Amino acid sequence: MTLAHFLDGLRCADCHALDALWLDAMRGLVECRECGHRVTVIPDHLDERRNS
Repeated sequence: MTLAHFLDGLRCADCHALDALWLDAMRGLVECRECGHRVTVIPDHLDERRNS
């Protein structure tokens, strides 16, 4: 089971579709449901470089 969160008001960088992005927090991915583009994200609290 995957818990995905709809990212309201954001636009895909590749296809420019509005309101098509979903965050899969368990996998650390943002995916566009229009073009299928995926990117890996690192939450701020997991980024050790920012906490140093």
